[in-house]
Amino acid sequence: MKHPTLPLWASAAVALALGSGCAGYRLGPGADSPVAGKTVQVVPFTNRTMEPRLADAVTAAVRKELQRDGSARLATLEPGDIVLTGELIQYRRRELSFVPEDIATARDYRVQLTARVTARERATGRVLLEQDVTGYTLIRVGGDLSGTERQALPLLAADLARQIRDLLVEGSW
Repeated sequence: MKHPTLPLWASAAVALALGSGCAGYRLGPGADSPVAGKTVQVVPFTNRTMEPRLADAVTAAVRKELQRDGSARLATLEPGDIVLTGELIQYRRRELSFVPEDIATARDYRVQLTARVTARERATGRVLLEQDVTGYTLIRVGGDLSGTERQALPLLAADLARQIRDLLVEGSW
């Protein structure tokens, strides 16, 4: 029995119809971004939590994300058109699962870090973005919880930085 096949023109029409559903997707930075063509100065974040080393990791991750995205240029030597400041206000660790033989000992945690972020136009002082942003990561604890948290810090900082970058670049403020 012969299998029916679509003619070439029908295959092209199906591909075009399926591909047209992605009209809202953009690849890379767009000219319609509110920060397109502007420079962003990232002021070092302040740490209001009891966890050490968070501020430096988050500041570096935010700078890296803005450079990677490319919608705006990172101001390094000169003042930026937009000044981004942030305060780390909450660090939380929640148990997700426990050791099967010992239900009092956590095995997996969800770690979250919340920052209060403000983006302000340097020239006018107008606030473009002011809101709390939260990043997350999962960790599995072996024998050393603090060591595991230290190793997960770059992942946590990177997730928070992606959230901040998305808000800034997409202009959902």
